[in-house]
Amino acid sequence: MTGREALPNTDGGRREDRHVPVMLQRCLDLLAPALQEPGAVVVDCTLGLGGHSEALLRRFPEARLVALDRDTEALRLSGERLAPYGERARLVHAVYDELPDVLARLGMPRVQGVLFDLGVSSMQLDEADRGFAYAQDAPLDMRMDQTTGISAAEVLNTYPPGELVRILRAYGEEKQAKRIVAAVVRERDKEPFTNSARLVELIRNALPQAAKRTGGNPAKRTFQALRIEVNGELSVLERAIPAAVDALAVGGRIAVLSYHSLEDRLVKQVLAAGAASTAPPGLPVVPERYQPRLKLLTRGAELPTEEEVAENRRAAPARLRGAERIRESIE
Repeated sequence: MTGREALPNTDGGRREDRHVPVMLQRCLDLLAPALQEPGAVVVDCTLGLGGHSEALLRRFPEARLVALDRDTEALRLSGERLAPYGERARLVHAVYDELPDVLARLGMPRVQGVLFDLGVSSMQLDEADRGFAYAQDAPLDMRMDQTTGISAAEVLNTYPPGELVRILRAYGEEKQAKRIVAAVVRERDKEPFTNSARLVELIRNALPQAAKRTGGNPAKRTFQALRIEVNGELSVLERAIPAAVDALAVGGRIAVLSYHSLEDRLVKQVLAAGAASTAPPGLPVVPERYQPRLKLLTRGAELPTEEEVAENRRAAPARLRGAERIRESIE
């Protein structure tokens, strides 16, 4: 599970004040060289509670923000938070692979910065009725946009066993997928799944003792897999990262925070491909059209500091990668 705006210890205040954006200063520093000019446009593809967006607007007073989120409640809360910035902030109800369409509608074919903070937000984890968290009983929903799509309960209750096994293995990297799915199928035949506590208990009972001794809560991989399936996260990300790179002006920068290996692997592949020459081997001189489009800004994936993890436990799995657009594509 992720924590896009990690929740530190707190004794009150507005909900958005209680959330500290993950690796905030490093994200701002990575994007800074591209956002100094008046009129620079930065896109926050994962608005959430607006912590990163607010910091971008504050740090770069001449910049304009476009912020996307599929969660209508996130847009409502962040709209209140970002209202003081007026027309500098444009909030859009959209999934981040819709970025090209959003920019086209706004008349912004090129932007100077793009930020992704992937995964499920703290608001979604902390709202009990959303069903994302395995630590509390809730309806098995897990939709980031509750206005569309199928719920996690529908996936559990209707998918064929083989498809459920595939999802748990591919999206949760769950080694015990067959055991868990066999138990799910037995139980759903008796009564359909509706709530998270029953699924957590089933997983605990299905796993061998050795599997329960490592890796934290034994339900976390199954919950991650269901969430990714319900929201189409990896297929959306496969489209979104290349689209974001294409939207960057020369000199523009992208920063991506991932929270599990599947996300990070996709991001790494796209950025590494953009930073590599596409020339056939053996050319004495590499033509311009084969030159790299990107320059990597991070050495591998950067990790949060020990201090940040101590303050914000949900920052622990974060991995940050960044790149700069260094030339236009030449067909």
